[in-house]
Amino acid sequence: MADTQQVDAKAERKVARLAKQISAFSKEHGGAEGQLAHIGERGTRIVLVGEDGGWGDLVAPSHDIAEKAVEKSGITVHEEFDGEFAAKVKTGPYEWSRMAGLQLGGPANG
Repeated sequence: MADTQQVDAKAERKVARLAKQISAFSKEHGGAEGQLAHIGERGTRIVLVGEDGGWGDLVAPSHDIAEKAVEKSGITVHEEFDGEFAAKVKTGPYEWSRMAGLQLGGPANG
C-alpha cells in the first residue's frame, strides 16, 4: 500500500507542476486554450495556444496526468486541433524557416 501512495503522491506533484506551468503560460499570454495529444509511450502532449497567438507545449507522462493538470489550471481544452483553434496560432520567421527546412529534407538554418 505504501508503494501506491508514493506513486499517487508523485503523480500529484507532477500534476501540480504542470498546472503551474500551464497557468504561468496563460498569464503571460493573456489567457490560453489547449489540446491533448497522445504521443505513444512517452505520454501526452499538452499543446497550449495563448490569446495573443503565442504557443508552446508540455509533455505529461500519462493522459490521466495531462487531463488533471489542464483541469487544475482552468484552461479550455479542445478535443481536436481543428482549423478554428489552429488559426489562433501566430507564427514568425523562425517557425517558417524551420518548416521550410523540414520540407526540403534538412534542418533549417537559423
